[in-house]
Order: sequence, then C-alpha cells, then structure tokens
Amino acid sequence: MSGRAGAPDAYTWDRSFRLWDSYFAVVWVATLVFVLGADCPGGQPWPVVAAALLVPLVPWYVLVGRPVMRGDPAGERRAVRYLAGALLLFLPAAVLVGESRLITFALVAQCFMALRMRLALAAVTVINVAPVAGWALLWWPGGRDVFSNALSSLVTLVFSVAVGSWVIRIIEQSQERAELIAELDASRHELSRLSAAHGALAERERLAREIHDTLTQGFTSLLMLTQAVETEMDDDPPQARRHLALMARTARQNLAEARALVAGGAPADLDGASLPDALRRLAARHDAAVEVTGPVRALPAGPEVVILRACQEALANCRKHAGSSPAVTIALGYGDETLTVSVRDDGRGFDPAAPTDGYGLAGLRARAAEAGGTVRVTSAPGRGTAVTVRLPVPPVAAAGSASCTP
Repeated sequence: MSGRAGAPDAYTWDRSFRLWDSYFAVVWVATLVFVLGADCPGGQPWPVVAAALLVPLVPWYVLVGRPVMRGDPAGERRAVRYLAGALLLFLPAAVLVGESRLITFALVAQCFMALRMRLALAAVTVINVAPVAGWALLWWPGGRDVFSNALSSLVTLVFSVAVGSWVIRIIEQSQERAELIAELDASRHELSRLSAAHGALAERERLAREIHDTLTQGFTSLLMLTQAVETEMDDDPPQARRHLALMARTARQNLAEARALVAGGAPADLDGASLPDALRRLAARHDAAVEVTGPVRALPAGPEVVILRACQEALANCRKHAGSSPAVTIALGYGDETLTVSVRDDGRGFDPAAPTDGYGLAGLRARAAEAGGTVRVTSAPGRGTAVTVRLPVPPVAAAGSASCTP
C-alpha cells in the first residue's frame, strides 16, 4: 500500500523490510535458475532471452521499487510507474518461457505493498492471466497443456488475492496500532505536561498561602505598629519603645519565616520546638493566652503546620477586625485521634454568612481540607469570633512509636 504515514522506521513493516528484500532475491534467483534450465524445442535461445529480460528487474527494484514500497517518498504514480516497468520486463519473458512465471510470487506481493486494493487486484490479474494467454497465442500448445496452465494460473490468482488481502489487512492493522501507540504517547506527554502544570499551580497556591499566613501578616503587624509608634512618640515614649521592640521581633520573625520558605523547612516557630511552645511564642506576640488539654505528644509535621498557620490567620483577623484590645484565647486539644485548636476573641464579631473578599479563611479551609480536617467559624455581630480547626492525627499508640521531627 502506498501513502503510509510517518517515517519509514515508524512501523514493524518498515523495520523488517530486509525480509522482503531477501524474499525478492530468493524468488528472482530461483526463477533465473529454472529459466536457464528450461528445454526449448529446436534449440531456440529463448531461455537466454527470458533470462536477459529478468536481469534488469534487480536494479529496477532496488532503485525504483524499494523506495516506492517503503513510502520514501510515497506516491501511487511512482508505484504504477515502477510496476508498469516491471511488467514490461516480466511479461515477454513469461510468454517466451513458462518457467519465468515463478517470479509472479514476488511481483504479486509488491502489487499489494505499493498499490491500493483495486489497482492491486487489477495488476495481480494481469500478472497471472496475461502470461498464460500470451504463451498460448504464441506457441499454440495442445488443449491439455492450455487447460493445465490456465488452471494453474487461476489457482495462483486466487491464492494471490487471498494472501495479498491478508497482507494488506496486516499492514493496515499495524498502521492502526502504530497510530494508537503514537496517540497514547502524545496523551502520555500531555498528561505529564498537565500534571507538571497542576503541580506548579498547586505549589504556587501553597506558597501563596504560606506567604499570606506568614510574611503578609508580619508586614501588616509592622505597619500597624508603625502607626501606633507615630502617635506614641510624644505622648507615651515607654509604650512606643515597647512597640519598637515588638517591631524588631516581628521583623526577625518574618526574616526567619522567609528563610524557612526558601529552604522548604518547618515554620520558624516550629523549628526545634513543640507545637504548644510554638503557639505560646505566637500568642506572646499577640497578647493572647494559650490553653493546652490532653496529653501532648509528637505528631507528624503536616497537622502541626496546619494548626500553627490556622492560629496565625485567626490572630491576624482578630487584630484587624475584632476591635481595640480584644481578649484572645488559643485552646489546643490533643485527642486520641484528633488535634483541635480554637482561637476565640471577645471582639465585635461579624456575620459569617456575609461574602468576603479576603483570602485568609478560604486559604485556611483549603489547607485544612488537604490534611483531611475541617474548619468551623462561629461569630455574630457584638459577640466575638471563634475559629475552630479539627484535624485527624495518628492514634496515641502509633504516634508514640513514631519518630517525628516537628
């Protein structure tokens, strides 16, 4: 078949083409041997003439036919031109010497390899029928010989059509499988690309949450402390100095968080400390109280980071929205299979059902959901706010036997 898509080495058919070269060579040599050994009445040199006609088939096949059948370049016109030339060499030889018809087995295969089905069937019919008809008209043999040769030609024709059709189906199936494999490879590459894009997007979202929960909150605190210091410089210098000291601690904390983000390590507050100690450090910067219930134990870093970030977000919201100097309490509870933290304030509260433009609570819910936990926000105007995060953690026995570094 002509017009095969893709490079010559794309299919098993193309990669194994040397087998077809060997097949053509064997059939051609066998035909030449039979032709030269044929008997001719009256000592006529027709076998030599037939052999001389068959010899050019080899360079014609190598220079023209082989590139056509490999599809390099593909083109039905070139295929028709090649087979027409082959027939011009084959038919006279087959008419002169019957043994020349042996090479039919090579030419028939090439018809199905180079042409579409209809043209291939027409060419195969000519290759099988024309030599017998020409031989009968030239030599006028007896009726018995004509019948046996015609029957042999018919059987060869039927066999050629059957095998050729089967070969074409094999080639088409090979091409379809190759196309499916190419589509599968393309799909796999696209899946890999989408997976990488999704991973990059997830990483950007994670970094956005980390920056929001750490650096952004710290910069917000610095801005608020700066405003406070501006009003206290003249009226309350001691308080201004305390706020300046707090600004320095906040700046150092932000620097440590930035380094932790770049290094991909644990948050600065958790570096070398337990979760209750980290929450106490955080609470001290926000004038909040910490209550711990249940047996404290080492846990995987994931839940502890979520709890710490949840407290950072809740305390930042208290500072921005709860009003002046609200009382804030952080309650950390260790359960058998759960870890719970609740940040409560007695500020002015808000309506949780009202739409908000902020990223904080949405990011907090996403972070908790990734860890398999839940977030509940309880608030009402004038009645304060409570943010509760509940996460699943390993049971007490499993956690006690695990080696974890917060």
